[in-house]
Amino acid sequence: MKERLNYQTASPEAMQAMIQLEKQVHQGGIEESLLELVKTRASQINGCAWCLDMHTKDARARGETEQRLYLLSAWREAPCFTERERAALLWTELVTVIGPHGVEDAAYDEARKHFDEKSLVNLTLAIIAINGWNRLNVAFRTKVGDYVSPHKKH
Repeated sequence: MKERLNYQTASPEAMQAMIQLEKQVHQGGIEESLLELVKTRASQINGCAWCLDMHTKDARARGETEQRLYLLSAWREAPCFTERERAALLWTELVTVIGPHGVEDAAYDEARKHFDEKSLVNLTLAIIAINGWNRLNVAFRTKVGDYVSPHKKH
């Protein structure tokens, strides 16, 4: 697909706002490995190839296993995810695709078992941020495949 426009150069001010949001996400105390799973799962749901390319490369560079990345879309059936990760992935799915009844109490209760109030707000902010990036990249058909992770391979 042909890129529609380069949103980064079209609106540098909007890019700065998104970058500030991303900085806050990474200062929120959620472990980077979990952030990469959350970003990848939301990007799967939203069909964002650019973000999938980026976050799977970053996750692998940070030490994530191929198996867990392959099984991420089937995390409910895969035994390789922790209870904390499962709670975060469920929260990610429900915040990414908010249904007619909002986010279920049971999902909130499960998330609160693993995240205190501040951490849950920061996790939710991470989900909001990746959904924003997904929408920018999908809407403007950002060219996929050239991303190189800046993180050291483990």
